[in-house]
Amino acid sequence: MLDDPYHVNSLVERLSRALDPVEGSPPVPARGDGDLNGAPSPTGRALRPAAVLAPLVMRETGLSVVLTRRADHLSSHAGQISFPGGRLNMGEQAADAALRETEEEIGLPRSKVRLIGRFDPYETVTGFQITPFVGLVEPKARFRADPGEVAEIFETPFDFLMNPANHVLEERMFAGQLRRYYAMPHEGRYIWGATAGLLKALADRFNTFR
Repeated sequence: MLDDPYHVNSLVERLSRALDPVEGSPPVPARGDGDLNGAPSPTGRALRPAAVLAPLVMRETGLSVVLTRRADHLSSHAGQISFPGGRLNMGEQAADAALRETEEEIGLPRSKVRLIGRFDPYETVTGFQITPFVGLVEPKARFRADPGEVAEIFETPFDFLMNPANHVLEERMFAGQLRRYYAMPHEGRYIWGATAGLLKALADRFNTFR
Protein backbone atom coordinates (compact mmCIF):
# COMPACT_ATOMS: atom_id res chain seq x y z
CA MET A 1 0.00 0.00 0.00
CA LEU A 2 1.24 3.50 -0.80
CA ASP A 3 2.38 5.73 2.04
CA ASP A 4 -0.73 7.41 3.47
CA PRO A 5 0.37 9.49 6.51
CA TYR A 6 -2.96 11.32 6.73
CA HIS A 7 -5.01 8.10 6.41
CA VAL A 8 -6.94 9.48 3.44
CA ASN A 9 -7.78 6.05 2.06
CA SER A 10 -8.97 4.73 5.42
CA LEU A 11 -11.14 7.83 5.90
CA VAL A 12 -12.73 7.32 2.49
CA GLU A 13 -13.39 3.65 3.25
CA ARG A 14 -14.93 4.54 6.60
CA LEU A 15 -17.10 7.24 5.05
CA SER A 16 -18.26 4.91 2.28
CA ARG A 17 -19.54 2.47 4.89
CA ALA A 18 -21.47 5.25 6.61
CA LEU A 19 -23.30 6.39 3.47
CA ASP A 20 -26.42 5.09 1.74
CA PRO A 21 -26.21 3.82 -1.86
CA VAL A 22 -26.31 6.49 -4.55
CA GLU A 23 -29.40 5.01 -6.18
CA GLY A 24 -32.76 5.46 -4.51
CA SER A 25 -33.82 7.96 -1.89
CA PRO A 26 -35.91 7.97 1.29
CA PRO A 27 -39.41 9.32 0.58
CA VAL A 28 -39.24 12.03 3.26
CA PRO A 29 -36.50 14.20 4.79
CA ALA A 30 -34.72 12.87 7.84
CA ARG A 31 -33.23 16.22 8.90
CA GLY A 32 -34.23 19.83 8.63
CA ASP A 33 -33.99 23.45 9.72
CA GLY A 34 -36.87 22.87 12.12
CA ASP A 35 -35.18 20.12 14.12
CA LEU A 36 -33.83 22.62 16.65
CA ASN A 37 -36.94 24.78 16.58
CA GLY A 38 -39.92 22.62 17.44
CA ALA A 39 -40.72 21.39 13.91
CA PRO A 40 -38.70 18.20 13.35
CA SER A 41 -38.59 16.77 9.84
CA PRO A 42 -40.60 15.64 8.08
CA THR A 43 -43.15 18.40 8.60
CA GLY A 44 -45.54 17.12 5.94
CA ARG A 45 -45.26 20.24 3.79
CA ALA A 46 -45.15 20.05 0.01
CA LEU A 47 -41.45 20.45 -0.80
CA ARG A 48 -39.51 21.33 -3.94
CA PRO A 49 -36.81 18.73 -4.74
CA ALA A 50 -33.17 19.78 -4.85
CA ALA A 51 -29.81 18.04 -4.65
CA VAL A 52 -26.29 19.02 -3.63
CA LEU A 53 -22.84 17.50 -3.87
CA ALA A 54 -20.23 17.41 -1.12
CA PRO A 55 -17.05 17.12 -3.24
CA LEU A 56 -14.12 15.61 -1.32
CA VAL A 57 -10.65 16.31 -2.66
CA MET A 58 -8.04 13.68 -1.81
CA ARG A 59 -5.07 15.91 -0.94
CA GLU A 60 -1.69 14.61 0.21
CA THR A 61 -2.32 16.45 3.48
CA GLY A 62 -5.76 14.90 3.98
CA LEU A 63 -9.33 15.12 2.75
CA SER A 64 -10.89 18.51 2.11
CA VAL A 65 -14.48 19.54 1.36
CA VAL A 66 -15.20 21.91 -1.52
CA LEU A 67 -17.65 24.68 -0.62
CA THR A 68 -18.78 27.85 -2.36
CA ARG A 69 -19.72 31.36 -1.33
CA ARG A 70 -22.79 32.44 -3.22
CA ALA A 71 -22.62 35.59 -5.32
CA ASP A 72 -23.55 38.79 -3.50
CA HIS A 73 -26.07 39.89 -6.14
CA LEU A 74 -28.33 36.83 -5.83
CA SER A 75 -31.89 37.42 -4.67
CA SER A 76 -31.77 34.67 -2.02
CA HIS A 77 -29.02 33.49 0.34
CA ALA A 78 -26.60 36.01 -1.19
CA GLY A 79 -23.07 35.68 0.17
CA GLN A 80 -23.83 32.54 2.13
CA ILE A 81 -21.68 29.42 2.08
CA SER A 82 -23.16 26.36 0.41
CA PHE A 83 -22.49 23.10 -1.39
CA PRO A 84 -22.76 23.20 -5.18
CA GLY A 85 -26.26 22.12 -6.14
CA GLY A 86 -29.78 23.26 -6.89
CA ARG A 87 -33.27 22.34 -7.99
CA LEU A 88 -34.10 19.22 -9.96
CA ASN A 89 -35.34 19.66 -13.52
CA MET A 90 -38.54 17.90 -14.53
CA GLY A 91 -37.91 14.14 -14.60
CA GLU A 92 -34.30 14.49 -13.44
CA GLN A 93 -32.77 12.14 -10.88
CA ALA A 94 -31.27 13.70 -7.77
CA ALA A 95 -27.74 12.43 -8.43
CA ASP A 96 -27.82 13.79 -11.97
CA ALA A 97 -29.01 17.17 -10.69
CA ALA A 98 -26.21 17.34 -8.13
CA LEU A 99 -23.58 16.59 -10.77
CA ARG A 100 -25.12 18.95 -13.34
CA GLU A 101 -25.33 21.84 -10.90
CA THR A 102 -21.78 21.19 -9.71
CA GLU A 103 -20.46 21.43 -13.26
CA GLU A 104 -22.47 24.61 -13.89
CA GLU A 105 -21.44 26.33 -10.65
CA ILE A 106 -17.79 25.34 -10.18
CA GLY A 107 -16.78 23.94 -13.58
CA LEU A 108 -16.15 20.40 -12.33
CA PRO A 109 -17.21 17.87 -15.01
CA ARG A 110 -19.16 14.85 -13.81
CA SER A 111 -16.48 12.66 -15.36
CA LYS A 112 -14.09 13.95 -12.66
CA VAL A 113 -16.41 12.96 -9.77
CA ARG A 114 -16.84 9.45 -8.33
CA LEU A 115 -20.03 9.34 -6.30
CA ILE A 116 -19.65 7.12 -3.23
CA GLY A 117 -23.04 7.58 -1.59
CA ARG A 118 -25.70 9.86 -0.20
CA PHE A 119 -26.89 10.77 3.27
CA ASP A 120 -29.88 12.20 5.11
CA PRO A 121 -32.28 14.25 2.95
CA TYR A 122 -32.79 17.69 4.47
CA GLU A 123 -35.87 19.92 4.68
CA THR A 124 -35.16 23.66 4.58
CA VAL A 125 -37.29 26.35 6.17
CA THR A 126 -37.69 27.81 2.67
CA GLY A 127 -39.49 24.66 1.45
CA PHE A 128 -36.86 22.52 -0.29
CA GLN A 129 -36.08 18.85 0.14
CA ILE A 130 -32.34 18.52 -0.43
CA THR A 131 -30.80 15.16 -1.26
CA PRO A 132 -27.04 15.33 -0.50
CA PHE A 133 -24.40 13.21 -2.22
CA VAL A 134 -20.70 12.69 -1.54
CA GLY A 135 -18.24 12.46 -4.42
CA LEU A 136 -14.48 11.94 -4.59
CA VAL A 137 -12.41 14.39 -6.64
CA GLU A 138 -8.79 13.91 -7.66
CA PRO A 139 -6.25 16.54 -6.55
CA LYS A 140 -5.53 17.48 -10.17
CA ALA A 141 -9.10 18.68 -10.71
CA ARG A 142 -9.50 22.37 -11.45
CA PHE A 143 -12.45 24.55 -10.49
CA ARG A 144 -13.95 27.54 -12.31
CA ALA A 145 -16.62 29.65 -10.64
CA ASP A 146 -19.71 30.75 -12.56
CA PRO A 147 -19.75 34.49 -11.68
CA GLY A 148 -23.52 34.54 -12.03
CA GLU A 149 -23.87 32.22 -9.04
CA VAL A 150 -20.58 31.79 -7.21
CA ALA A 151 -18.31 34.44 -5.69
CA GLU A 152 -15.69 32.06 -4.32
CA ILE A 153 -14.69 28.39 -4.28
CA PHE A 154 -12.67 27.15 -1.32
CA GLU A 155 -11.76 24.00 0.60
CA THR A 156 -12.19 23.23 4.29
CA PRO A 157 -10.48 20.30 6.05
CA PHE A 158 -12.73 17.27 6.34
CA ASP A 159 -11.37 16.51 9.82
CA PHE A 160 -12.43 19.95 11.07
CA LEU A 161 -15.97 19.62 9.72
CA MET A 162 -16.44 16.11 11.11
CA ASN A 163 -15.29 17.07 14.63
CA PRO A 164 -18.34 17.63 16.90
CA ALA A 165 -16.30 20.12 18.95
CA ASN A 166 -16.48 22.47 15.95
CA HIS A 167 -20.31 22.32 15.65
CA VAL A 168 -21.45 25.46 17.41
CA LEU A 169 -25.11 25.90 18.35
CA GLU A 170 -26.18 29.51 17.75
CA GLU A 171 -29.39 31.51 17.34
CA ARG A 172 -30.73 34.57 15.53
CA MET A 173 -34.03 36.22 14.63
CA PHE A 174 -35.65 35.01 11.40
CA ALA A 175 -39.11 36.09 10.18
CA GLY A 176 -39.87 37.47 13.63
CA GLN A 177 -38.90 34.30 15.47
CA LEU A 178 -35.79 33.29 17.37
CA ARG A 179 -34.29 30.30 15.58
CA ARG A 180 -31.46 27.98 16.60
CA TYR A 181 -29.01 26.51 14.10
CA TYR A 182 -25.55 25.00 13.77
CA ALA A 183 -22.52 26.98 12.67
CA MET A 184 -18.96 25.92 11.87
CA PRO A 185 -16.78 29.03 11.65
CA HIS A 186 -13.40 28.37 10.05
CA GLU A 187 -10.63 30.78 9.04
CA GLY A 188 -12.91 33.77 8.73
CA ARG A 189 -15.68 31.94 6.90
CA TYR A 190 -19.05 31.41 8.56
CA ILE A 191 -20.60 28.07 7.61
CA TRP A 192 -24.13 27.95 9.00
CA GLY A 193 -27.78 27.13 8.37
CA ALA A 194 -28.70 24.30 6.03
CA THR A 195 -25.09 23.79 4.93
CA ALA A 196 -23.95 23.33 8.51
CA GLY A 197 -27.00 21.16 9.18
CA LEU A 198 -26.04 18.89 6.30
CA LEU A 199 -22.44 18.70 7.49
CA LYS A 200 -23.69 17.87 10.99
CA ALA A 201 -25.79 15.04 9.52
CA LEU A 202 -22.77 13.73 7.61
CA ALA A 203 -20.58 13.96 10.72
CA ASP A 204 -23.13 12.07 12.81
CA ARG A 205 -23.00 9.20 10.33
CA PHE A 206 -19.24 9.30 9.91
CA ASN A 207 -18.60 9.27 13.65
CA THR A 208 -20.69 6.13 14.19
CA PHE A 209 -18.16 4.14 12.13
CA ARG A 210 -14.76 3.78 13.81
